[in-house]
Amino acid sequence: MEQEPQKNNGGFDRLAIAVESLVKQERWTRRFGNLLKLAIAAYIVFFIYVAVDNLQPKEVMESVSTSDKHVAVVRLEGAIMPGSHVSAEVINDILKRAFRNPKSEAVIIKANSPGGSPVQSALINDEIMRLKKQYNKPVYAVVEDLCASGCYYVAVAADEIYANKGSMIGSIGVRMDTFGLTGLMDKIGVENRSMHAGEHKTFIDPFSPADQEGRAFFQKEVLERTHQQFIDTVRAGRGDRIKEDENTYTGLVWLGDKAVENGMIDGLGDIGYVAREVIGNNHVRFYEVERSFIEQLMGDISAETAARLSVMMNTMK
Repeated sequence: MEQEPQKNNGGFDRLAIAVESLVKQERWTRRFGNLLKLAIAAYIVFFIYVAVDNLQPKEVMESVSTSDKHVAVVRLEGAIMPGSHVSAEVINDILKRAFRNPKSEAVIIKANSPGGSPVQSALINDEIMRLKKQYNKPVYAVVEDLCASGCYYVAVAADEIYANKGSMIGSIGVRMDTFGLTGLMDKIGVENRSMHAGEHKTFIDPFSPADQEGRAFFQKEVLERTHQQFIDTVRAGRGDRIKEDENTYTGLVWLGDKAVENGMIDGLGDIGYVAREVIGNNHVRFYEVERSFIEQLMGDISAETAARLSVMMNTMK
């Protein structure tokens, strides 16, 4: 009979221990949650600090743009296509800001592009020619890896073109890619049941037989005429500096040192060389797409944070 209370006491002890353990676990969970929230809040504050620290107030930007004579640099990098960051709509807006700044002595087009839309390239070329005349400022194109096709269409609007000896220059030609799958369709038993109105509406349809008459028309009326417009633009921009031969307008490309010899470019050099030696002002300023305050604040989160953390870690070593 005396063992029964001991059993009850043992049960109460185990229950008390379990409750105490549960309480401790609950406290630990709550503390961990608070620490996690604090860490997240600290990270957000840190990121905002990094972003704001890298922002330049409007007053500072305006003082930069108006206090010192500088060389305006506009990037032409990537495929020149409508709706992209290298469309005429985007590039022409940047060009206008670069030209109209009274403290910009000259404009450099930093070119690194395989080309793209003939129309977009022509629109940018036209705008450069218009702005040169309106503001009476010299324009230089400086090529990095590649300036081909539509990119060269734009570059010839510059007063002078410079590149690296290993840069690829040229590709004065026009292309449209298509293909035909009718042979494969016959082998696997696929039938094309598309419908159209207009005899040559499907002349580039890969699932229909080749329309030779339609292709010949497109070749003559679109590709060859666009090519001739390209040739006329090059001749207008380069004048008698370009040494034409049987290969000039065939779509071939040349390295920078050879492009100097055949007159496609004027010399070898990078942005620093052109600013310093040709223009005579090594103070360059890059003109970019205008962004809202929120866009500037957000920026590239990973890049900004990683860069700042890297500096901090190196400092702590």
